[in-house]
Amino acid sequence: MSYTALHWGVYRPQVRDGRLEGMLAAEWDQDPSPIGLFLPEAIDSPSRIRRPAIRRSALENPGSHPERRGQEPFVEVSWDQALDWVAAELQRVRHQYGNQAIFGGSYGWASAGRFHHAQSQLHRFLNGFGGYVYSVDTYSLGAGRVLMPHIVAPMDWLLSQHTSWDNLAEHCELFVAFGGLPIKNAQNSPGGASDHLLRPALEQLTQAGVRFINISPLRSDLESDNSEWWPLRPGSDTAFMLALAYVLVSEGLHDEAFLERYTVGFAPFRDYLLGLSDGQPKTPDWAAPVTDIPAEHIRELARRMASSRTMINVAYGLQRARHGEQPFWMTVVLAALLGQIGLPGGGFGVGYGCMNNTGSGRKPFSGPRFSQGQNPVRDFIPVARFVDMLLNPGAPFDYNGQHLHYPDIQLIYWAGGNAFHHHQDLNQLRQAWQKPQSIIVQDQYWTAQAKHADVVLPATTALERNDIGSASSDRFMIAMKKVIEPVGEARDDYQIFCDLAQRLGFSEDFSEGRDEMDWLRYIYQDSFARAEEQNIHLPSFEDFWAEGRFEIAKPEQQTILLNDFRNDPEAHPLPTPSGRIELFSQRIADFGYADCPGHPLWLEKPAPTYPLHLISNQPKTRLHSQYDHGGYSRASKIQGREPITLNPQDAVARGIAEGDVVRVYNERGALLAGVILSQDIRPGVVQLATGAWYDPLSAKDSQTLEIHGNPNVLTEDVGASSLSQGCTAHTCYVDIERWEAELPEIKAFDPPAFYREPETAAL
Repeated sequence: MSYTALHWGVYRPQVRDGRLEGMLAAEWDQDPSPIGLFLPEAIDSPSRIRRPAIRRSALENPGSHPERRGQEPFVEVSWDQALDWVAAELQRVRHQYGNQAIFGGSYGWASAGRFHHAQSQLHRFLNGFGGYVYSVDTYSLGAGRVLMPHIVAPMDWLLSQHTSWDNLAEHCELFVAFGGLPIKNAQNSPGGASDHLLRPALEQLTQAGVRFINISPLRSDLESDNSEWWPLRPGSDTAFMLALAYVLVSEGLHDEAFLERYTVGFAPFRDYLLGLSDGQPKTPDWAAPVTDIPAEHIRELARRMASSRTMINVAYGLQRARHGEQPFWMTVVLAALLGQIGLPGGGFGVGYGCMNNTGSGRKPFSGPRFSQGQNPVRDFIPVARFVDMLLNPGAPFDYNGQHLHYPDIQLIYWAGGNAFHHHQDLNQLRQAWQKPQSIIVQDQYWTAQAKHADVVLPATTALERNDIGSASSDRFMIAMKKVIEPVGEARDDYQIFCDLAQRLGFSEDFSEGRDEMDWLRYIYQDSFARAEEQNIHLPSFEDFWAEGRFEIAKPEQQTILLNDFRNDPEAHPLPTPSGRIELFSQRIADFGYADCPGHPLWLEKPAPTYPLHLISNQPKTRLHSQYDHGGYSRASKIQGREPITLNPQDAVARGIAEGDVVRVYNERGALLAGVILSQDIRPGVVQLATGAWYDPLSAKDSQTLEIHGNPNVLTEDVGASSLSQGCTAHTCYVDIERWEAELPEIKAFDPPAFYREPETAAL
């Protein structure tokens, strides 16, 4: 039986006469995602890149007329011509500017397969070519990834060790969820969500009597009959947490013994909390006008948390904002004050509900890995500072205690990912995109990024190649067998890079003489030692491949985050400077950042310039922008536009009705979206999911109207702080008006124009 692992689940492809006709969810999946069921119509849609293509001016003169990207037609060429062009341009840029002028712009969600993983393939290739400028962190978790190693432990370790759902069902009494626990987000895992957990887990906890507090502008962020909705003002979570902490400390409800043994830095934080250091006690009365939560409600919740076995969770979205480190830090501080960290059913979480495998309770085994090699180039950027790098070569920037400078990039090679989805302020990105001399994009579909490239190389999808799907802390490792032939002339990323490496003189170093199946067998066998460390006994590759899957057993003991540390902090110290939880971090304080000092605190944000707070959260009908052109995502559109949710109170004030198309705008740009009205969103807040393929009305005007509903034409491109430089998409204000003019035609899913030489008239 053949399976394939996709980010949003495991499916059984249904193929007839070489054509993909359907997808069936894996028989064991408790709550399969419908996204993968709609794959067949998307695989060979008009959006598919079928042949190599080069922008006309770039074909005639590489590096010329970058301002025409996204405007002039492409010329379809042979693979040999395209690969010769790419190899020659790589050599030219390296010779003229050095490897530090090449940016490897891949992002990690391109494939659930561990070998045909576009990011790993590209980075291995560029490392073999002499190196490249790389990026660190993620748009999803930029602030959190930088902060958490300073105060507790690295994020990947924390996520793999979260207290399991079954332990929470037995021991948790109160689950306080900042940002909720949205089921739509937990459809996904990077290596494939092999068994969806969140909906069954919420049902299990609800039946066990766990009470949930959903602290979010959206009621839909937590689905449980035992849930209370507290619709606080977006961006005010840190103030709310500080007020809870004030009640715990001022009423003597905090655990002094825990703080003394397991933490450092309580005294300076306490002085700030009580107003001794700045003259402002962080009382519930202080927080009430900031959060729109009544002071008495804050007091009552703090007392409930102290009298219950309490889990405090913070969603990724809270740190995608100005000063995004602060709510994560305060989550840890609150849990430390309660003294329940390391106990069954209590403590904190930094991502329950954000991906499927968090809280699975399974062993943290990530499966096979494809080595990227070593990068000789030391220059890097935080990933969300990509446009700053292009616009400001040589300019200084701070990051995590380092004083760095932006490199001068002349060539971008992108395989997997779509900057015109995940970056902020897309109008500014369009301007920055004209700076490099050459842009190479390797992809499966004609996304906006591909349409704005110089050369485009068509890559295969997961169903058109063999691979191994495996996510850390997930249930199954999957043998992903090829089920259909590549569409058009698409080639595997690995084959493309092998052909380029051959042209550039390092073929043997890149391929090591292995073909696809040789590599699958090698990386599978290479994972044996890591599997044995987790007491996982893998079958032979031949048996695994024949069976189609391997189930990773749960540990004998339930997973409890930081349980070993609590039992013996001397024998199991944390990887922080003190070995303990750092409520005050001397290392961060020594960095001297005014926007992220040595302990968590409330930092005022700039005054809103528009009346509505825009929440651009994750979509329900796709992963990021993947398969927005598929039927499931397109069926959710309103008059072809991405839906935007408003409270009826805000709609009435603007003369807007359900189903209208509206213009959403601020100082950075404007877009069109279709209206949904709901009482389940707080007044003054609007919600527009990320991932609608970018569709500008004009190819030339950098401030043109976006007509499909991509919120990142509106979000700000500013770092969360000098510490992390993470993205701040959720610090965004807009206004809305009804669109009265004729609706422009959606062209997001159309391929670009192609130039063909005119035929010579017959004599």
